[in-house]
Amino acid sequence: MARFDLTDFEWSVIQPLLPTKVRGVKRVDDRRVLNGIFWRLRTGAPWADIPQRYGPHTTCVNRFNRWRRAGVWARLLEAVSKAYDGDIQMIDSSSIRVHQHAANAKKEDGPGCMGRSRGGLTTKNHALVDADGLPIALKLTPGQAHDGRSAEDMLASLDAGDILLADRAYDSDALRAEMAARGAWANIKPMPHRKQRPAFSAFLYRYRNLVERFFNRLKHFRAIATRYDKRDDNFLASVQLASIRIWLRHNESVT
Repeated sequence: MARFDLTDFEWSVIQPLLPTKVRGVKRVDDRRVLNGIFWRLRTGAPWADIPQRYGPHTTCVNRFNRWRRAGVWARLLEAVSKAYDGDIQMIDSSSIRVHQHAANAKKEDGPGCMGRSRGGLTTKNHALVDADGLPIALKLTPGQAHDGRSAEDMLASLDAGDILLADRAYDSDALRAEMAARGAWANIKPMPHRKQRPAFSAFLYRYRNLVERFFNRLKHFRAIATRYDKRDDNFLASVQLASIRIWLRHNESVT
């Protein structure tokens, strides 16, 4: 087994979740192709540089794109993340620098979740994680997007009795009211200029570092630490794949 290949445990989880309907010619070995995709994801190398032991690089590219269009990667993440610990959830974002090779996409394809910020051309990766720092929801926006507004459609997993931890970028009366309406509590660090300061637990807020740790682990994958994908849906699929690997490694370490 090569360095970045799937372990037997990881493969035992992924294999039953893969598509089973095959039309025409039988598919090339799924495990070998996935190992090639994960090798590229971990190293950040161009697709054409995938080692020959994984077969033709075009097979890996085509499988990645075809299953992205079919929603396979999103369904895999949804399946492995159903075991999340939901009592405490944390949300944050991280800016990803866009490589020059990704910045020359066709204009008719739109901005592709790229925007100007202090770091230049960037994409912002938003993540909602559980009490173990494992991802529940992911989203991409242009680099200059406001964190609080971007979080509106990411909080569906929070129910009565849950706690949301977030930094000052998410401090808004609307977000707090939405959490209160669900019976959840938004433990968000208030802005210093607030006249009416809401309830805030500094003790619970210390656990927000788990979402920062998730981004650190995510950026071990070099194809995530720097964005090389021109299409935002391809880059999001890469983030989903890296998140799946983080989930699997966590579960393997505790079994």
